Amino acid sequence: MRALTEPAIRASFVNCTKGEAGRLALPRGLAELPWEELDFLGWRDPGAPDRGYLVAEHEGRPVGVALRRAQRAGAGARQGAMCSICRTVHAASGVALLTARKAGRASGDEYASAGEYFCGDLACSLYVRGRRRASAGGVRMRESLSTEEKVARARGNLAAFLERVLRP
Repeated sequence: MRALTEPAIRASFVNCTKGEAGRLALPRGLAELPWEELDFLGWRDPGAPDRGYLVAEHEGRPVGVALRRAQRAGAGARQGAMCSICRTVHAASGVALLTARKAGRASGDEYASAGEYFCGDLACSLYVRGRRRASAGGVRMRESLSTEEKVARARGNLAAFLERVLRP
């Protein structure tokens, strides 16, 4: 992913107002991020733990998506879970069902959101490259795919999610 500036990140959001994008908390240290190892920039809002954000290059432009953590099932309902983007298995608390309001939809529209299971810290790019380890109780399953093939699969999974958010 190419490095993005704060104004470019804020302007990229497709499923929130300009005012909401202007107020969201951006990650610190944008200039120090390992941009070349990121398939998307993902972060959780430290002031609102049920909110997260991601910005990815999609069809040649940065696309930002505001995410919200879906309500959890009852305590202990799941022992572990797999991220749908990078296929890393985490303890149940390490994966979150995050939903995004679809771009261009009114808030009351039926089927107005898309959801996907993500690594809870939105660091899929680092997990797929082996730069970060799964949460306690989680594992990175052995696969015969090369790192490049795993990266391509994660990018494809993310692109499919973004298509669902962008599709009216």
